[in-house]
Amino acid sequence: MLILYYPCCLPQELSNLNLLKERVDKSSQLTKGMVVILSTFEHRLARLEETILPVYNETGNLQRRQESILDRLAVRRPNSDPETLFCRYIRLLTDKQIGSSFFSPSGIEGRALQAQGPPKANCCLSAPARDPDIEKTLSALDHVIGFYSVSQEVEPVIRAGPGSVANSGAGFDTFLKALDKLQMAQEYFEKNNPQSVELENVVSCATLFNSGGDALNREFKELLFRHSKPVPPISLLDLVGTDDDTPGEETSTSSLNHFPDAVTAELTRIAEWLIVHGRDEYMNVYARVRANVLLKSLQHLKEQQKTASGGSMQGVAAASSPMVRQKFQSRHETPSRRASKRLQHVFEKKANKMLLRASQTLEHSTGLTLGSRRSGLHQESREDVVDEQEMENYLVCVMALQRLMQSERSLMVGIIPLQHHHQVFEIVIREAMDLVVQDGENIASRAKRCINRHDFAAVLVVFPILKHLLTMKPEFERTVEGCDFYVRSKFASILNTLHGTGSKALEEFVESVRSDPSTQLPKDGTVHELTSNVLVFLEQLLDYVDTIGGVLSQESLYSNALTLVPNASKVDKNKVLLGIYIKKVLVQLSSTLFSKSDLYNDMCLRAVFRLNNTHYVLKALQRSGLLDLVRLSEPECEEMYHQMIQDHKTAYCQSWSKILSHIWSGEDGPIALVFVGKLRDKDRNLIKERFAVSAEIKL
Repeated sequence: MLILYYPCCLPQELSNLNLLKERVDKSSQLTKGMVVILSTFEHRLARLEETILPVYNETGNLQRRQESILDRLAVRRPNSDPETLFCRYIRLLTDKQIGSSFFSPSGIEGRALQAQGPPKANCCLSAPARDPDIEKTLSALDHVIGFYSVSQEVEPVIRAGPGSVANSGAGFDTFLKALDKLQMAQEYFEKNNPQSVELENVVSCATLFNSGGDALNREFKELLFRHSKPVPPISLLDLVGTDDDTPGEETSTSSLNHFPDAVTAELTRIAEWLIVHGRDEYMNVYARVRANVLLKSLQHLKEQQKTASGGSMQGVAAASSPMVRQKFQSRHETPSRRASKRLQHVFEKKANKMLLRASQTLEHSTGLTLGSRRSGLHQESREDVVDEQEMENYLVCVMALQRLMQSERSLMVGIIPLQHHHQVFEIVIREAMDLVVQDGENIASRAKRCINRHDFAAVLVVFPILKHLLTMKPEFERTVEGCDFYVRSKFASILNTLHGTGSKALEEFVESVRSDPSTQLPKDGTVHELTSNVLVFLEQLLDYVDTIGGVLSQESLYSNALTLVPNASKVDKNKVLLGIYIKKVLVQLSSTLFSKSDLYNDMCLRAVFRLNNTHYVLKALQRSGLLDLVRLSEPECEEMYHQMIQDHKTAYCQSWSKILSHIWSGEDGPIALVFVGKLRDKDRNLIKERFAVSAEIKL
């Protein structure tokens, strides 16, 4: 049996033997590895023991120092945990970025302490003398430790916002201090310990810092909206009236207190903080809000003017007649109208002067009065007519805009940086200026339509507007100095529009005199209506010599004529130019009247018509003072009119030549008429016979 099975078991046993050898080898390798590990571990433990022993000794020293420092910290910060403070102190001392130089005289905190000066004596510490380095270290700790918890301290303050405490806010001053503290902590860690965990905490609060800036922007906007109210019309009229009472003096807009002093100070502080931190979007908000306020101030003033005038009919009637004005003054005068008494007095005086001149002229010519003609004219309610009331209202609006612009310019100081004043100021005044310019263009357009209808009396309001705007031009240019050309050209565009309208009115008036279509002449040869109208129009121009002179000086026809006037450089150029224009009108008037007189078939009536009109023109020129202006361009003007009058008299006498020759033809004719006193019966009968015969003669 053994012999039979042995060959079958041998391979298996060999295999088991080989496997056993492999496992023994592997076990030997593991044993050697374990021995190496244990040897290494034993070596490292020995090294660790050598390292720990000095640390243990140093720890004992630190514990003894800890007890001393904790006692001091407990005295200086009684409400703080001494253990926590000490741990932070140890972390500062072991920080590799700060090192041993942190508290050295050349270190960062050392320099800060040197700038602060020697620490103040602590009354709670009764030690007679302490190491100054320790005192500096403790002061530096007080300063630095606050940076480690700044994010937790300021977050509730910033979340509350800068509103007042009564409105659940943190208070403006507290809010700004919290933002500044957060920024100081961030700058400190970025400069001294960029890899600090505390820096990451502070930087993570960057969103909180931006939220604080947004909260300041909102607070600025709310303050601006709350205190930006349109200026009442009565305040504007008071300011305009005061300026009109003191012409030529420096205009002050200090009476327009847009903001209380406390609000102005708060807006200024918010603006300064936002500018320092690169948040300039508040300037756009400021510009839009103040632009809206300025526009509404003018709109309210215009509405008040419409209400105060009581309608166009009443306003015109009150300006036309002194009696009517006195009657309605006590009943309809409002505080806003009383505020501008000085300005109103100027316009009323001018209107009364115009009324008096026109009344005298027409009373001498036709027996009619200007008052009745003006009353009938305005009863038509024509929309194109610009009356004195509307002229005054427009000038008040322009002057009010000027004062408001000056006030807005002063209001920006401190709130808007100086380098941005021009851009913000342009946005503030743009819409209000567009409104005033549009009103001026509307007046000019309506005046042009009056010119096309040859209604030149309605065009006269253009010249006082132009006169006042020219007076305001230097002050306006100083106000908008530095602004964009588009803004600076706005005022010039009004002047150019009115200038063109006035120039067109003057030339069209000459043309209307030349092409007067009326063919109806006075039956008795008295003064023609055209003559009286022309003289009335010319008399009104005396109040605007400088204005009209400036208009005419830009016309080549008049500028060339000015060079031909002798001694023109020795007199006022504007007076000479107006004299040239008046001369041109008078020449055209004489030509037109001469042509119209040919419509008379009767030579006598023709001569009477020419004589009456020429004599009327001369007397009107002398009475109004127009003759002095005409003499500047035509020195012999008066002599020429006297010669014309004499010629017309001669022509008139010649028209009686047939009758006179018949009456004076007899030898006894002169004798009978020369003797003064009671005529003889013979002479009386002779005269009767001569006149009876002359009645049959056809002249």
